[in-house]
Amino acid sequence: MLLSLVLHTYSMRYALPAAVMLGTAPTYILAWLGWRLFSLFLPGARIYQEVDDRFYTIYQSMVLFFFENYTGVQIILYGDLPKHKENIIYLSNHQCTVDWIVADILAIRQNALGHVRYVLKNGLKWLPLYGWYFSQHGGIYVKRSAKFNEMEMRNKLQKQMDAGTPMYLVIFPEGTRYNPELTKVISASQTYAAEQGLAVLKHVLTPRIKATYVAFDCMKNYLDAIYDVTVAYEGTVDQMGKRKEAPSMTEFLCKECPKVHIHIDRIDKKDVPEEQLSMRRWLHDRFEIKDKLLIEFYDSPDSQRRSKFPGKCINSKLSLKKTLPSLLFLGGLTASMLMTESGRKLYVKTWIYGTVIGCLLIAA
Repeated sequence: MLLSLVLHTYSMRYALPAAVMLGTAPTYILAWLGWRLFSLFLPGARIYQEVDDRFYTIYQSMVLFFFENYTGVQIILYGDLPKHKENIIYLSNHQCTVDWIVADILAIRQNALGHVRYVLKNGLKWLPLYGWYFSQHGGIYVKRSAKFNEMEMRNKLQKQMDAGTPMYLVIFPEGTRYNPELTKVISASQTYAAEQGLAVLKHVLTPRIKATYVAFDCMKNYLDAIYDVTVAYEGTVDQMGKRKEAPSMTEFLCKECPKVHIHIDRIDKKDVPEEQLSMRRWLHDRFEIKDKLLIEFYDSPDSQRRSKFPGKCINSKLSLKKTLPSLLFLGGLTASMLMTESGRKLYVKTWIYGTVIGCLLIAA
């Protein structure tokens, strides 16, 4: 009986946030779709893009209410995060799905949340409702290795630049998540680095160059900088002192991560090599720096230096003023929709037909 109560209480920690975030999705998509159809009668794409960014800010602010305010996680920032908006490429190590949220965590502190756009693995385009919407917001789905479609990515980025779209383009160059339990993946990555004459990395995978190169080559005259971001989740060390898997979104919402440490290095675009082979070496060097930061975080022989990055840091708190209004707005809109029979029918049809039509459109 007591165990059942404990398990029920634990599950409610993430059940409520998940229900609200997923439950408001049809309402959000309907509101956005109304604007999308109306914008077809407006001259140019810039007005549509500006309002679309505002829509995205509303939804993602609600998401951050749960991932920051609700969980009470401490966000520890190191390095140089500018306070003003910039057109940037965001390069980060990748270890779990919460990494996507970390990009939002930084962007909202620059008032650039609506500008976040992701380079995502191709399989995510089939996500119900979200898959097609992310592509409409400027997200780019890419396939790995030989199946990577460079021209398609270039065309999508050029379209965004032609519309004057602000860019906060998030890329995870490792191409897959680092999981210390997947030793074969780590070993294959290290073997490849050694064969290529590159430094062998311990806490990150050998980065892939294609998406980063194409993005920078296409947007080099449009960008202000590159943000080199290194993320570590506190509480990801087992009793033996070994690194363990980073928290999933469910675990994060269950408040299993007390702190997120984020190191930001702003790199001016003039300091980034333009030729692909040189950029490949540069990107690997950046990941070698990440690896040294993470070695310090996880493996420092001095216990006083573990579980933090070197240098000065600040504990950055997100005000409820930036998140709670979005939660109340979307929650209230969804609740009012579900109070009527016609609203409930439209809600269900949006989930069903929106998913089917979205998949058909993105597959075309």
